[in-house]
Amino acid sequence: MSYQVLARKWRPRNFSTLVGQEHVVRALTHALSEQRLHHAYLFTGTRGVGKTTIARILAKSLNCEGGITATPCGTCSACQEIDSGRFVDLLEVDAATNTRVDEMRQLLENAVYAPTRGRFKVYVIDEVHMLSNSAFNAMLKTLEEPPEHVKFILATTDPQKIPVTVLSRCLQFNLKQMPAGSISGHLSHILQAEGIPFDSPALGLISRSASGSMRDALSLLDQAIAHGAGKVEEAQVRSMLGTVDQDYLFAILEALIEADASALLQVAADLSIRSLSFSAALQELAALLTRLQIAQCVPSAIDDDDPERSRLLRLAEAFTPEFVQLAYQISVIGRNELSTAPDEYAGFVMTLLRLHTFRPSSVADFVAAVTPRAKLVVPVKPVAPPPAELLLAPISPVVADVSLAHPSDRSDADWHQIVSSLQLSGLARTLAQHCELRLVDDTDCHLRLAPAHSHLQMKPAPDKLQQALSEHFGRPLRLRFELANNETDTPAAAAGRERQERQEGAIASIEQDTFVRDVIESFDASLVESSIKPIA
Repeated sequence: MSYQVLARKWRPRNFSTLVGQEHVVRALTHALSEQRLHHAYLFTGTRGVGKTTIARILAKSLNCEGGITATPCGTCSACQEIDSGRFVDLLEVDAATNTRVDEMRQLLENAVYAPTRGRFKVYVIDEVHMLSNSAFNAMLKTLEEPPEHVKFILATTDPQKIPVTVLSRCLQFNLKQMPAGSISGHLSHILQAEGIPFDSPALGLISRSASGSMRDALSLLDQAIAHGAGKVEEAQVRSMLGTVDQDYLFAILEALIEADASALLQVAADLSIRSLSFSAALQELAALLTRLQIAQCVPSAIDDDDPERSRLLRLAEAFTPEFVQLAYQISVIGRNELSTAPDEYAGFVMTLLRLHTFRPSSVADFVAAVTPRAKLVVPVKPVAPPPAELLLAPISPVVADVSLAHPSDRSDADWHQIVSSLQLSGLARTLAQHCELRLVDDTDCHLRLAPAHSHLQMKPAPDKLQQALSEHFGRPLRLRFELANNETDTPAAAAGRERQERQEGAIASIEQDTFVRDVIESFDASLVESSIKPIA
């Protein structure tokens, strides 16, 4: 006996075995039970969500020999012929191959004749949006006022292309994509009935890859059974689908926690060796970050039986919610940019390094930065007023002690020389150049940073600057920032002023040159100052 694919073998035969689409089943069941039958139905939805299946079940409900019912018997000759595709009064038409007006007119000419075997003559027109405008016009009159024994069931994946004159004559039902959980449960039921061993995580992979289509899921399940030699195992399904192992995604997040860029590059290299899709990797990473944000905001939403629950909750504590949002955005944008990258590997690597580089400061860091400027209100106990003789005594000037623990650590120390001696580069060096040294003591180094440059505190620049200053002063230092306008020149401001002075000197030198002045006077020329560059 020839093998029958699972999608055909396990096609639902009645409404009770239909997976999903409860809103459509409920409406049709009530209509059949109360005999409130419309003459034209339109089912819309993506591929594999049950449009043709529901049409055939509805045809059986209308023509079952037991009467019009929402629960056709499935054993009478009408039901069996409909299931096998041999019922003469069920006409299934593929509009993609019958688009012309002549074919539609020929089809509708037979509508006036009474059904041969059943109670109703049912026309199922699949992909109805493929009909030409002339064909639609030809069926309008029959669709609006068909004979009592005719029912139309239209199906389409693109209802936007159907004329509104047709839509207004139909009872429309929008079929939704199947949830991954419903698909996984149905696949589990089928494999148990077929006696095929399987891993539950493997069914989850198939369900997600099906993108809401039960037919696609069953086709992938057939392929997985053949690929696994009669077994459905996670490793084999992952290899078949080319999906990214969750361990790679968790490895990316672990590397971000440790700020280990080399580990990120190793993940990219491993994916490249296995020829896995970088686009799929970023898609799965965005999905994992979504689950991570849910774990942070609503921990109870993570099922107790989720095998990754403990890892998710641990990562939820390691990352700030703000960073998870930023990482999600970087992943999504990075996936969209893969097509414009030099190659997909380069685009994937740059996305990982972007995740590594753009680390916003935590809320605690921000509070620490602005605390020196905050006004603290401290409750005090009332005390007795001082004696009158003290009030009449002359007031001595109060001199603040600004001496530091180390004579060399004065606040007016040459911060410019310190910055130039630090082994810094990139964002950390830029941060140091825009700061003003306020105080250095045994444990802390206080720097003032203008609010306009507060974005320079982005991680890991402050950590690198703190480490460099600790090495320079020969002792561990904690870095403290005060957000306020600078009172003295920062190294960046001094360098900018020096560049401006050199530029002005170069312009003045050119303007005073005898040859240049003669050219300007003779030819009425003008000097383009932006083209003048000082000689280093």
